[in-house]
Amino acid sequence: MTTDRLVPPFAVIPGEQVQRALQGNEKHIVDLVEETYRLHGAGRSVNPPSLFLRFPDRPASRMIALPADLGGGNRVDGLKWVSSFPENTEFGLPRASAVLILNDPVTGYPFACLEGSIISATRTAASAVLAADRLTRGRTRPTRVGFFGAGLIARYIHGFLTATGWNFEAIGVHDVSSRNAASFRTYLEQSGSTGLIAVHDDPEELIRVSDLVVFATVAAEPHVDDPAWFGHRPVVLHISLRDLAPEVLLASTNIVDDVDHCLRAGTSTQLTEQLTGNHRFVHGTLDDVIAGRVRIPADRPVVFSPFGLGVLDLAVGKYVYDAVAASGDLQTIDGFFHEVTRYG
Repeated sequence: MTTDRLVPPFAVIPGEQVQRALQGNEKHIVDLVEETYRLHGAGRSVNPPSLFLRFPDRPASRMIALPADLGGGNRVDGLKWVSSFPENTEFGLPRASAVLILNDPVTGYPFACLEGSIISATRTAASAVLAADRLTRGRTRPTRVGFFGAGLIARYIHGFLTATGWNFEAIGVHDVSSRNAASFRTYLEQSGSTGLIAVHDDPEELIRVSDLVVFATVAAEPHVDDPAWFGHRPVVLHISLRDLAPEVLLASTNIVDDVDHCLRAGTSTQLTEQLTGNHRFVHGTLDDVIAGRVRIPADRPVVFSPFGLGVLDLAVGKYVYDAVAASGDLQTIDGFFHEVTRYG
């Protein structure tokens, strides 16, 4: 076999194609994320710690590299390279932008570069909805959802909840920016949501009236520190990872996606470990809950804190790649790899 046949063609998949491949397939994506958690829990993935690039002159901004290897029947290697620049929102831009590189596990050659922010938001939303479903089995299904933070991730999570059959009699919104809260309310109204929609200026009020709470903020440190706010034992999707003080976590049942990953990078779980000297407050992973190894008691709040695994991006990215390739619309760049023999 000649070397040029060993080198896969290199494709570029822009955001419009990514979005088209994912829209309308929310239930399938949730199932795909669940399967990926199972593979990860079974040790059939490699997911090293994320690498953070920070800037002394731009302390609020960062870039993150998430390398991973996903096993299973559709094996793929790769890397998500994502930037988080919170000041973008002041100009109406999303906070995060990203690319996803997929690598051939046989030769190591990259074979695709995909617009990654839609994939990242999609896997985050699918993970959140999967957790909402699994963590509410055995208790009354939530009918009042509160969004603490009203940006793109909140919009994706709401969209996935709706697409997978969730209905709410009340939807609450709180954001430090009244403009963002108003814009999210307009989105909810235009999305056809049937529940009563309310913007809450008081964060405590939002939490106390919600039995499903979604934290999707850009907070760098805890700002919610009173466990009494959660006395009604809600399910909390702590997507932004740094909103809750250790006192809140210690009064809750805590589920994560990966224990080691969640105890890094200044997360609320890491701060709680530093305070207590152990991580016994973490009761297990979402895969443990899915497999029945961990049961969720109904007498405490339950908090899901997902660090965000690179293997999820790979699984969703490979799904997109396969869908675009099957459609015949894959855009490849001829000769992207020019040196394909060792000696010319």
